[in-house]
Amino acid sequence: MIPFSPPRIDDKIINEVVDTLKSGWITTGPKTKLFEKKLAEYTGAKSCLCLNSATAGLELMLRWFGVEKGDEVIVPAYTYCATANVVIHCGATPVMVDVEKDSFNIDVEKLKQAITPRTKAIIPVDMAGWLCDYNKINNIVNSPVITKLFTPKNEIQKQLGRILVMADAAHSLGAICDGKKSGVLADVSVFSFHAVKNLTTSEGGAIALNLPAQFDNEELYKFLCVLGLHGQNKDALAKTKGNWKYDVITAGFKVNMTDIQAAMGLVELERYDDDTLKKRRYIFDYYAKEFSGNDKFVLPIYDQTNKTSSYHVFLLRVKDISEDQRDEIIRRIVEKGVSVNVHFQPLPMLSFYKSLGYDIKDYPQAYDNFKAEISLPVFYDLTNEQLQTIVNAIKTSVDEVL
Repeated sequence: MIPFSPPRIDDKIINEVVDTLKSGWITTGPKTKLFEKKLAEYTGAKSCLCLNSATAGLELMLRWFGVEKGDEVIVPAYTYCATANVVIHCGATPVMVDVEKDSFNIDVEKLKQAITPRTKAIIPVDMAGWLCDYNKINNIVNSPVITKLFTPKNEIQKQLGRILVMADAAHSLGAICDGKKSGVLADVSVFSFHAVKNLTTSEGGAIALNLPAQFDNEELYKFLCVLGLHGQNKDALAKTKGNWKYDVITAGFKVNMTDIQAAMGLVELERYDDDTLKKRRYIFDYYAKEFSGNDKFVLPIYDQTNKTSSYHVFLLRVKDISEDQRDEIIRRIVEKGVSVNVHFQPLPMLSFYKSLGYDIKDYPQAYDNFKAEISLPVFYDLTNEQLQTIVNAIKTSVDEVL
């Protein structure tokens, strides 16, 4: 069976993890701090904080911004549940917006229409590694008519003076628009290093801070370190410097990254552009060549003049099929020894969100994209022989069903 997306675990990763284990320092320590520094350098962000997940990063920033009951946060209807779950955790209301046909990303015009005086944040999602149109989104939130609508409820919100734009960049590390990398296109960007991501630390994530000049991003980084460690003003590494005494300044969370995870991240980041992304681009190009010219398929966007993807997920669509037909095609592909997936079930189709009154009928494009989508295997060790096996399994299975 050809797997869908196994992590790349080679001797470089193993040796770095073993080095960490032998060092005697396995929780948040020097390697985590180095990884944060390297991530900031790589993305161009003003500061980066590593955490145990992207989900933790999204929630931590909403909490910092003071999002609470009575507030609204705009999210795409087509995303993984974490994007909306963190809004629920804060007591606020996710306002779902339909997506674009070609990109799978949030429809910016519909986003604009969804803004109300209760809107405190927007969380665009870079689906499959393709960046949202942050130029348009930033122009919207900075426009006088929208800033006039904004009703701040605390000093931080007054300081920003507008809706917070926080990119759910779980898929898009390394993606580029107009010469700028994911991480500096919004006020805040949150990456995921989960096991299936391009760059993995087994579990993990990072917040990339890029707030405007009225904020001290480095001071915010220091506060977030505290907020992410139970509100404790000294972590274990700081307590080794000779003064163990600490204080707890707020009822924080426990979401820190460990040096074991950071050890993996350091290896992966060093070879990310010149090795990992090149291989993933090769796989995308291979699929694009094999499925282009066949009117049964719709290929994903992953390269334009001013924008390139991170090549995270190849979102292949089959034209003019029902959800049941798509599921039968997947069943047949798996029977032929190929693992595929679907990214994702739109939020309004999930039981929890249906119970809150969300209805997929209100998001027709999200459903049209979902019912036709099949995610193909993309991972570093894929061989040409395996790629051809995958292509043949898909084409044959589609022909059998349609």
